[in-house]
Amino acid sequence: MEVGITGFGQEKMIPHFYKSPDRDFTLLQGDCVDVLRSFDFEFDMIFADPPYFLSNDGISVQSGKVVSVNKGDWDRSRGGEADEAFTREWISEARKKLTPSGTIWISGTYHNIFSVAKILKEQGFKILNVVTWAKTNPPPNLSCRYFTHSSEFVVWARKSDKVPHYFNYELMRELNGGTQMRDVWNLPAIAPWEKSCGKHPTQKPLSLLSRIMLASTRERAWVLDPFSGSATTGIAANLLNRRFLGIEREARFLEMSQKRKIEILNFGTADTFRRKLRLPPLLHAKSDFSLREDFSEDLPF
Repeated sequence: MEVGITGFGQEKMIPHFYKSPDRDFTLLQGDCVDVLRSFDFEFDMIFADPPYFLSNDGISVQSGKVVSVNKGDWDRSRGGEADEAFTREWISEARKKLTPSGTIWISGTYHNIFSVAKILKEQGFKILNVVTWAKTNPPPNLSCRYFTHSSEFVVWARKSDKVPHYFNYELMRELNGGTQMRDVWNLPAIAPWEKSCGKHPTQKPLSLLSRIMLASTRERAWVLDPFSGSATTGIAANLLNRRFLGIEREARFLEMSQKRKIEILNFGTADTFRRKLRLPPLLHAKSDFSLREDFSEDLPF
């Protein structure tokens, strides 16, 4: 199916891989830089889970089995300069797609996160926090020669140093038992029920994405993920009444993403997921979404 895209003064036609019946979940296939350059639209929040450059022919443990750490050619380092040039390019394009008060979250490990933080500052972002995701169930270290790798980092930054961002402080405090939430989050890796439609090799847990979205967006916000993978960002967004655009290169992951969205189009399944995640009540009933005027927006994708 083709969709009209207006960009740089002329209309182009690009395909979208999938658009859900409720119009809250759209997937575009292609390289994120090329796709981002093809339309004009601003998002309230971006979550990006870019390559960590970890595929180095090593081994790890998954579900009690020794497995290769190789995830795909897209995760291999091309060398420090090339990796940094790639990071600089996609962040530059993502910046153009944020509203003036918008924020971006970027995940990583020591392999890429220092470069990410440096480039964010170079491009005028204001870094708000570096959240440490402390995994409650990390895989063991096989070499027994250094500490078990049990955390990842998520940099949170706003587009402008001068334009205030949105932060749902009161809700974060409530979720933290009435005290200020800290920047170390003890959360598990993905649960078995999150893999009912398949598993992406770098899939993030819905608990992590849900907290990120609750902290930094309002209901009906637009959320972008330029490295969409299996669309955990989109599933979390829709469970929380946010709207989502995902960009992904590989068809197999786009197909998995589509299945995941279809899965939660069943209200019973969506409610079950919300209960498992212990999400706060929505401000608007799902059955009322189709009546909202914002469904008639003339979207560029």
